[in-house]
Amino acid sequence: MSDINHTDTSFFLTGLPGLETLHAWLSIPLCAMYVASLVGNSLILWVVRSEPSLHQPMYYFLSMLAVTDLGLSASTLPTMLTIYTLGLRKVAVDVCLAQLFFIHTFSIMESSALLTMAFDRVVAISNPLRYSTILTSPRIATLGLAIVVRSISLHIPAPIILKKLPYCQHRLLSHSYCLHPDVMKLACADTSVNSAYGLFVVLSTLGVDSVLIVLSYGLILQMVLSIASKAERLKALNTCVSHICSVLLFYTPMIGLSMIHRFGKQASPRSRVLLSYLHFLIPPVLNPVVYTIKTKQIRIKMLHVFRSGGAGVRDIQGH
Repeated sequence: MSDINHTDTSFFLTGLPGLETLHAWLSIPLCAMYVASLVGNSLILWVVRSEPSLHQPMYYFLSMLAVTDLGLSASTLPTMLTIYTLGLRKVAVDVCLAQLFFIHTFSIMESSALLTMAFDRVVAISNPLRYSTILTSPRIATLGLAIVVRSISLHIPAPIILKKLPYCQHRLLSHSYCLHPDVMKLACADTSVNSAYGLFVVLSTLGVDSVLIVLSYGLILQMVLSIASKAERLKALNTCVSHICSVLLFYTPMIGLSMIHRFGKQASPRSRVLLSYLHFLIPPVLNPVVYTIKTKQIRIKMLHVFRSGGAGVRDIQGH
């Protein structure tokens, strides 16, 4: 199989294998999910910004999560919509490399945001009286900056290294968006450096973050069990429910996808694509829902917004 120059290369993306005839119909729920992610996360940001009672560390970290969810949705949106609505599967190499950079960067940002939120819960439960003095606005801003720098700096080499590789005639990717391991497999050259780099990034970010989150909840559980009052124990644990749901939404599909890639060689391509969709599409949609349902202050503000909107519509109709 002959090589082709990377500057003339385009890649071809994949929708749901075997369901090509249904792509036009599948575009409807996909568009609905993107709209829900945009509206839900934007509302979270607006509520936190406009409600003085929510100007607390927990909600600042929630705002970080909402921003990363918006970024993750925006990163996967262009190619997915063109595949399912227009049937266009071809993507230029530079566009593909830019997309994989943003997808992986925002994915690491999301993991980092979830880790800082776990740290926030540890501080809130272990030192409730010093909570606001430990997590001051400058420290929160520093954590946010560290998340951005860490995510971007680790992924800057990815598109640069991939750009230099020669690619073979077989240019079919196995997902609806560009991912580093997927593009790397199409190269007609030794990719051991790329593979080692990718493994290092995953282990030093998602791997370390997930371990630290588990350890954080081990500390939280230990502290909660030391509380004498059952009511206080339940109250403390209840503040962690939303975060636990977000962690499960993000990490469970990722672990399942990793297991299939390594041990499920006979798994259908459709199952891999579906798990990939669950990992990248579901958290941005459901995170705002989870926090709205489980956080009283946000829920009250949201209800007030919708009731005000409904009242405004009735006033207009009355006139």
